[in-house]
Amino acid sequence: MSSGSKAGVKEWVGLAVLALPILLLSLDLTALHLALPHLAADLDPTSTEQLWILDIYGFMVAGFLITMGTLGDRIGRRRMLMIGATAFGAASVAAAYAPTPETLIAARALLGISGATLMPSTLSLISNMFHDARQRGFAIAVWGSCFAAGGAIGPMAGGVLLEWFWWGAVFLMAVPVMVLLLITAPLLLPEYRDPVPGRLDLFSVVLSLAAILPFVYAFKDAAREGWQVSTFVVIAVAAVFGWLFVRRQRRLRDPLMELGLFRHRAFTVGLGSLLLGTLVQGSFILLLAQYLQLSMGLSALAAGLWMAPFAAANILGSMVSPPLAQRIGPGRTIALGLLVMACGFLMFAQAGPDSALWLPVAASMIISIGIGPLMVLVIDLVIAAAPKEKSGSASSMSETASEMGMALGVATLGAIGSAVYRSQMSDSLPAGVPESAAPQAVDSIAGATAVAQELASGTGAAVLEAARAAFTSGQAAVSYTSVAVLLVLAVLSGFFLDSRRKRGGQEGEDAPQTAGTPDAEAAERREQRQERIAAE
Repeated sequence: MSSGSKAGVKEWVGLAVLALPILLLSLDLTALHLALPHLAADLDPTSTEQLWILDIYGFMVAGFLITMGTLGDRIGRRRMLMIGATAFGAASVAAAYAPTPETLIAARALLGISGATLMPSTLSLISNMFHDARQRGFAIAVWGSCFAAGGAIGPMAGGVLLEWFWWGAVFLMAVPVMVLLLITAPLLLPEYRDPVPGRLDLFSVVLSLAAILPFVYAFKDAAREGWQVSTFVVIAVAAVFGWLFVRRQRRLRDPLMELGLFRHRAFTVGLGSLLLGTLVQGSFILLLAQYLQLSMGLSALAAGLWMAPFAAANILGSMVSPPLAQRIGPGRTIALGLLVMACGFLMFAQAGPDSALWLPVAASMIISIGIGPLMVLVIDLVIAAAPKEKSGSASSMSETASEMGMALGVATLGAIGSAVYRSQMSDSLPAGVPESAAPQAVDSIAGATAVAQELASGTGAAVLEAARAAFTSGQAAVSYTSVAVLLVLAVLSGFFLDSRRKRGGQEGEDAPQTAGTPDAEAAERREQRQERIAAE
């Protein structure tokens, strides 16, 4: 389809429908950040259970994205979208009324699995609805804005709801959105599927889960207990399963993942940059919510509202990325955005408990603007590289990278901040804190805040002052580490993603399938499947 094939009104209205679940899914990743203290007071989860409540959703999404993206190619993207919407709505109700921490963890896991059915379906439908390169770039920018803005709106929406309702209300937000999606999807969204899908290899599904989930668990365990021998053993086990998964994909006629796409240097560097960039962003969102509420002492509602500029700035960064990339190239645009993010983290490193509120808010806006080009342009790169009947599988790769990054941000950079906090707090814990309460105060600033409320006013104030100072040190350590990561990514993006993509000799048009390219290899496999089916 050439660049002259323009989308109509129905496609643009359909894009609005697709934006709803993406906004909600990203929102669900962060909505609990401000609700966690209220949830903890009601369900009394352990610190380990609190980590699982926060992280299990993102981990399950990441673990099942590859499978669900490929399954959507086989059974139909719209059908997969509606199945996922139904499951997501039901799991949201279960999470809202969970009576125990274990039940809530299970409900959050189900939310993650059902969320994994929605994300690649929406992105692959966009690739089939918008054939013109410029329109597709704009549509992906809207999609990316919703994904990133949802993560920023989550704490704000949670803060507003917590002002008048109980913590379960943050989950019930999903129900009307999913009902609206189920009503409008059959009317506005066309159905697409691979005409010759091949068989779904269930063993590959098992191998992919066995590779991703232990890897994620290892980082969670390291964030909680520190790096131990058992942590490296689990990572080694995950690596073995990952090697077996890749080995099997190379031998299958109908692979679960199109590994040929990784022969493109820009594709590989783009996904790696997306993983690390969203890792930095994921840690920052949680850090900012804790800073506003626990370090500066704002209420949940006030903290959520002050995070609104973060969401607005991301929309700006995402929407200006496609036209800027047309002028200076996608690699330079991504590199520029990463440098902007680094400046924002340098500002955030200077913020403390007594800083003016404009400093962290301005820093968050700069960071949010900078992440936009990375998310939008890498996703466009992924879609452009894949054959359209495999767009669900290809989009799941970019979604896996971003979801893993958001989830692992807490386990990696968050672990750095926690280690600095614990070290400083252990040395500065005021006298008068009961021995039984000391471990809780040293564990986290949230724990220190809870302990301070149970102590005499003088001792409690001293605990809060020490905790906020330790948190500021950890915050600075995370910020400077993030700057180092972003500078490296900026250099890589500038070198390896610095040329404009041209397809078929003209920018934005579909390229002919030449021997040795992933498109040509996929076409050859489709022809082989058609011949095999005809013979049978």
